[in-house]
Amino acid sequence: MPPRWTLDKKILLGVSGGIAAYKTPELVRTWIKSGAEVEIILTDTAARLVSPLTLSTLSKRRAWRDEDLTSDEHGWTIPHITLGGWADALVVAPCTANVLRMAASGDSGTLLGAAMLACHAPKIFFPAMNSHMWANPAAKANAQLLRERGCRVIDPDSGALACGYEGEGRLPSIETIVDETWFSLCPLRDLEGKKVLVTAGPTREYIDPVRFISNPSSGRMGYALASEARYRGGDVTLVSGPVSLRAPSGVKIINVTTAREMLDACMAELAGADLIIKAAAVGDYRAVNYSGQKIKRASGPMTLELAQNDDIAHAIGRAKSPGQILVGFAAETENIRENALKKIEAKRLDMVVANNVSDGAGFGSPFSDVEIHFAGGRGLSPVYVSGDKWEAASGILDAAVTLFRMK
Repeated sequence: MPPRWTLDKKILLGVSGGIAAYKTPELVRTWIKSGAEVEIILTDTAARLVSPLTLSTLSKRRAWRDEDLTSDEHGWTIPHITLGGWADALVVAPCTANVLRMAASGDSGTLLGAAMLACHAPKIFFPAMNSHMWANPAAKANAQLLRERGCRVIDPDSGALACGYEGEGRLPSIETIVDETWFSLCPLRDLEGKKVLVTAGPTREYIDPVRFISNPSSGRMGYALASEARYRGGDVTLVSGPVSLRAPSGVKIINVTTAREMLDACMAELAGADLIIKAAAVGDYRAVNYSGQKIKRASGPMTLELAQNDDIAHAIGRAKSPGQILVGFAAETENIRENALKKIEAKRLDMVVANNVSDGAGFGSPFSDVEIHFAGGRGLSPVYVSGDKWEAASGILDAAVTLFRMK
């Protein structure tokens, strides 16, 4: 589920004639599901690789072609001017070497070239081509020139290419293209210049090679916070326990398994962080005696001796500097406010997000019902947020930004 501010965003998609054009219907479908409006311009070669009818059916709008640049069918509307002025963002995916050149040189001989020239909205290019072409100094120079002019050029992925080569040149995933589009369209940049450290997901404490102690945390809350912080301009590091979620684009991710590994990763990243958000559901206990072999079923009961893990939030609270903001989480079923305030004092938090897990809005749920409480002496009233993970993430970051402004 995307953030609510994606609703009604206007995206102009330019599709150039690379084989990766076949992926664009899924891209359009994803944007439409997020509530965005999409207009599409295809080059003549692109129209031979992906059906204009398919794209127009998905977007519920005309798929524009080069022939529309000089057609008198549209009269005063002047498609390239109208489309360029309509867009909140222009995305070119895939972007061939030729279209990259056209954009850098201001070539307006095609409808896409003219629209790129006329559009004053943010422009994002996703080059996709043979690895030797992308490595050519001419292509690199065109990409650099566009960056110097304020455009964003996202480097292609590496892997097997349709031409049979292996190397850098693949169109990034649909999820990456969508992430980068939302980054350019995010209405807030209040975390620009801030380094944000987020923890997410569960930890696992192994008893033997095939069994472990854990909890049902999905990691959705931490991942939504990391994505939203990045959209807002933050330099984000995500320390993640084992989850089945895709790593957000543009976020440094450190994968860990145990509570000790998460503690070590957090302490290694702590010095450079401005905002630390401890959203992970860290296991409190680990097995005292790990068995290197699978434990066999016995005829009677088995006793498992447990030892306490280090409290990561407590350790960070003792180590953080005065300028850093530490946000903790508390999953509660009763006495929400009282338990949250106790945690603030015990762990030296600047604020705590108390998650009411008594009504189905807990682990594994796409929804959150949270109370945000602040450390004493700040004069801030509690903040209540109820909704999906993105709404909760937005409210939590709003509260953190308020603390930054008060420092």
